[in-house]
Amino acid sequence: MSTLRFHALKETLNRKPVKIEETEKRSSLFGANVFNETTMRQSLTKDAYKGVMDAIEKGTKINRNIADQISSAMKDWALSKGVTHYTHWFQPLTGATAEKHDAFFETIGNGLAIEKFGGDQLVQQEPDASSFPSGGIRNTFEARGYTAWDPTSPAFIYETTLCIPTVFVAYTGEALDYKTPLLRALQAVDKAAVGVAKYFDKNVKKVNASLGWEQEYFLIDSALVASRPDIILTGRTLLGHSSAKGQQLDDHYFGTIPSRAMAFMRDLEIECMLLGIPVKTRHNEVAPNQFELAPIYEEANLAVDHNSLLMDVMGKIAVRHNFKVLLHEKPFAGINGSGKHNNWSLSTDTGINLLSPGKTPMSNLQFLTFFINTIKAVYEYEELLRASVASAGNDHRLGANEAPPAVISVFIGEQLTKVLKELEGVTKGKLSPEEKTDLKLNVVGKIPEILLDNTDRNRTSPFAFTGNKFEFRAVGSTANCANPMTVLNSIVAKQLIDFKKEVDALIDKKDLKKDEAIFNVLREYIKSSKKILFEGNGYGDEWQAEAKKRGLSNNKTTPVALKAKISKKAIALFEELGVMKKVEIDARYEIEVEEYIMRVQIEGRALGDIARNHVVPTAVKYQNVLIENVTGLKDIYGKDFKKYAKEQLGLIEEISEHIEAINSGVTKMTNERKKANVVDDIEKKASLYCNKVKPFFDEIRYHCDKLELLIDDELWPLTKYREMLFTR
Repeated sequence: MSTLRFHALKETLNRKPVKIEETEKRSSLFGANVFNETTMRQSLTKDAYKGVMDAIEKGTKINRNIADQISSAMKDWALSKGVTHYTHWFQPLTGATAEKHDAFFETIGNGLAIEKFGGDQLVQQEPDASSFPSGGIRNTFEARGYTAWDPTSPAFIYETTLCIPTVFVAYTGEALDYKTPLLRALQAVDKAAVGVAKYFDKNVKKVNASLGWEQEYFLIDSALVASRPDIILTGRTLLGHSSAKGQQLDDHYFGTIPSRAMAFMRDLEIECMLLGIPVKTRHNEVAPNQFELAPIYEEANLAVDHNSLLMDVMGKIAVRHNFKVLLHEKPFAGINGSGKHNNWSLSTDTGINLLSPGKTPMSNLQFLTFFINTIKAVYEYEELLRASVASAGNDHRLGANEAPPAVISVFIGEQLTKVLKELEGVTKGKLSPEEKTDLKLNVVGKIPEILLDNTDRNRTSPFAFTGNKFEFRAVGSTANCANPMTVLNSIVAKQLIDFKKEVDALIDKKDLKKDEAIFNVLREYIKSSKKILFEGNGYGDEWQAEAKKRGLSNNKTTPVALKAKISKKAIALFEELGVMKKVEIDARYEIEVEEYIMRVQIEGRALGDIARNHVVPTAVKYQNVLIENVTGLKDIYGKDFKKYAKEQLGLIEEISEHIEAINSGVTKMTNERKKANVVDDIEKKASLYCNKVKPFFDEIRYHCDKLELLIDDELWPLTKYREMLFTR
């Protein structure tokens, strides 16, 4: 066993769980490090408090005097908790979070200093924007960019720093982050949903999109990770033979949580409580050393911020426990990868979940209205929804046995399928009294208040209705939720706008009553969008063929999928809603295509390095041992040595074949990479990396993994799957 691998395993086996003591109830810890509504009530004047709440609830601007009062209170609160610095915390288009820390400290002359934090520092800062991806919006020598406070997401304290959630925009006004388009999309769906909700309740003034994400991840001991350069550089294993025991016994899923993992979870949950992240659920996932964490649902913007923050916090907490958190969608071949299911719904300021069936026919009509419009939105923009979850990492996961296929479809369950069929069959035109009664009592009225247990779950569906919400299951574990949430809320907003126009037109032109107009439009939507509905096995080849017949897209790779983001239809959607301008859309497309190229490029370089500098030399070393053995046998048995060295000679030949194949594969892959690198057109370059470079990964890996089985375990330099997945 290599020295590094030996010491890594020894160190891992000697680990003890970190002792975590909880002296307070979780509820008393919740939000202790958040400048939330409770803290603001205690520390702000009435005018300042009203100013913030109006900004949060009504979108009104906060004037300078109010900003000064808020910043002063925020500073005093932070200083009382030992904070020394503040930062504008934002989410650039790198996919990670970003922060630049400034001290409250200021000199005032004569050798004196004070702690200072004014309204200007709270509301706006100017970080250097030149090194963040902009997709051509600005030149690299143009560094000016602005962060601006988002009062709808409360400031929080993490590691002696006051973090202020902000948007990030260019000097010329274009969004350079994920938050800005999301806020615009949430505003669009709010306005559109309110317009439709008023058909049923005139008192509705606001509709919030809610999000509940489920974060899957792997925990691997940091010493074992240190012996795997592929994980260090790419977040996943580029080679490694599967363990004899994997997940086939289904004994890890929902099993007893290992002691060290439990200590990590408890530590993480305490930190989440302090930061106001309402984590609630924890459990073992399907694969060995894979786990899941899920919170209580929140308003979508806040939920996105909390998930981005969580991914940062997970990494830092893991260090305390000598773990490395792997968030890659497919860190290990042959076992389940990780996703981040996004559970989405719409709720009114009157306390109604618009996607929850009600107790009366009227409330169920409201439910059906938003339910059917969501299905129609997904049907109309299924390619754009698929593009919103496209990434190099997710390409490994979508279509595998633990994730939905690349074909977007909607699962609604047997009971609601029957309801939609009955509604579709109603006579077209103005309804007769009998039909109205039939619809109210037999179709709409019979929907139960809660459908949670009236439909099975379909884990192969990318977009499934689960009783009072839709679950977007195709989102990857590393993703910033803002990307799919921006698209989902935008397409639903657009659909609700179109729906209201059609209903109003029927009421005005055909003298139909409101309910009749709604039924007529919904019936046509059911007919036009039912191709997107699918209740069967999404993994089957039959569905691939059926989806093609239905005209549904099947964009299996990121370079192909991302093209939907710059289609005329997508550009028209975002521009009409004011979510993004064309220049912002084009920029994001360019950034995501370039990121795909760079990730595959890095993986190719890392794989070539490991194959040639770790695997091949080890194979040669073992081959020399075999040759020495054969030579000794020849000395003993003379010309009859082959009779006694048959197995050794066979191994020598087999190892040589694999070495030759590895070197040949790496050379060909490198040559293809060089060809791709000189191509200026990013679409062509991405296609070359996808179709010419990446196919060599599996070929090289195959021969490396075969050598892992042939070479003496004592010599193999890389920590093996069985060690990473089962050493705890």
